[in-house]
Amino acid sequence: MSIFSGAISGLEKGLDFAATKQKTIAQNIANVDTPNYKAKSVSFSEYLSDAKQSSISAHRTQEKHIDFHTKSSSSGVFDYNYNYNHNGNGVDMDKEQANLATNQIYYNALIDRISGKLNTLQTVIKGGR
Repeated sequence: MSIFSGAISGLEKGLDFAATKQKTIAQNIANVDTPNYKAKSVSFSEYLSDAKQSSISAHRTQEKHIDFHTKSSSSGVFDYNYNYNHNGNGVDMDKEQANLATNQIYYNALIDRISGKLNTLQTVIKGGR
């Protein structure tokens, strides 16, 4: 049995999502003046379904049963089809900055939760001192 019933691994997957989203937002901001660049985004539901599929294991008794070991090739990142600038660029700088701030708050909240879990573990190891 896991000490925190998988809480730390779940938080770790959340941090992976936040890091992927941060990279995607940074790429969008870096390409704000690139002609015909389409802004990208990270879908939480796609990212979550990929994480769930990789952690599920099951035994197939028939060929018609779903194979749980195959992972979809989707990374959860997709292109927007909007043009915000006259040169075909699809980056909305205000939206990207808002997404960046939101993602930073989400990341900091996850870090606080992991820190709390590890502090609890440290307290248990020290015998409550």
